[in-house]
Amino acid sequence: MGKPQSSTLIILAFFSIYVIWGSTYLLNKIAVTELPPFMLASIRFIVAGILIFILSRLMGISISISKRQFINTSIAGFLFLTLGNGIAVWALKYVDSSFAALLISGQPLVILILMRIVEGKKIQPMSYVGVVLGVLGMYLLASQRQIVLQEGAIVGIAMIFACMISWAFGSLFVAKAELPSNFFVNTGYQMIIGGVLMAGFSLFYEDAWSWPSQWSGKVQLSMILLVVFGSIVAFTSFNYLLKVVSPEKVATNTYVNPIIALLLGWYFLNEHITLQSIIAAVILLTGVYFINTKKKLRGYSRFFSRKRNE
Repeated sequence: MGKPQSSTLIILAFFSIYVIWGSTYLLNKIAVTELPPFMLASIRFIVAGILIFILSRLMGISISISKRQFINTSIAGFLFLTLGNGIAVWALKYVDSSFAALLISGQPLVILILMRIVEGKKIQPMSYVGVVLGVLGMYLLASQRQIVLQEGAIVGIAMIFACMISWAFGSLFVAKAELPSNFFVNTGYQMIIGGVLMAGFSLFYEDAWSWPSQWSGKVQLSMILLVVFGSIVAFTSFNYLLKVVSPEKVATNTYVNPIIALLLGWYFLNEHITLQSIIAAVILLTGVYFINTKKKLRGYSRFFSRKRNE
């Protein structure tokens, strides 16, 4: 009885980080047109964290954690949310949501390289092909003249690469760190800590804070969706997956996220998709596929059942 339930949870968790996170690029892009990036992210995560703790108490789940767990969740919240998400949202002031999603789709490449450097993990032959294709795809994507010449585009691209590195470090750290055993509580602490740190950044940059009643209807709706689905549902799923499958497998959400972001950005924001972007995306995602494929190209039937230590 345990295995079917576990497999179902893993599938649902992957669906959350695949589809829901793909839509957050659009929601953040809408919100960041009116709100300062760090203020936006801070409110989103603090509210989500408080709601998680309230739900935990209602369900009879203890939110008490050890000192070591608090330190580790603080580190994870800083790497994932303060840097990883906060900088990515900031970058959306300078680049399209679809472009950001395509560039971030190279996340497995960054994780693979860090696993090689930090953990000494051997890179499989097929992964070398993926690295070459990934680098080529990123270059084609980020070197487009019409994108590079946009005001602030270089800054936005640099921010995205910085957030990818931070997110990769966070993924490797969380996979081995001692964290609260309840994934809901773990997410709540990371949300609040990450949100508080982002509030500090916001105050440092002297952002002009405002009440939700002053926001437009579309920004209010975007924030609600970001808090409930983007933060509580998807991020809890993400933390859960990091403990039951390997980090590079979790990073496969980058197969689907850019496709969702491309379609939503094109439909709702009229974002232009160039032919070079499409070619770069195909090359990049092909590279990500090779990175996450075993040497003998084993089928997807074992995808959800692999252990972290394989």
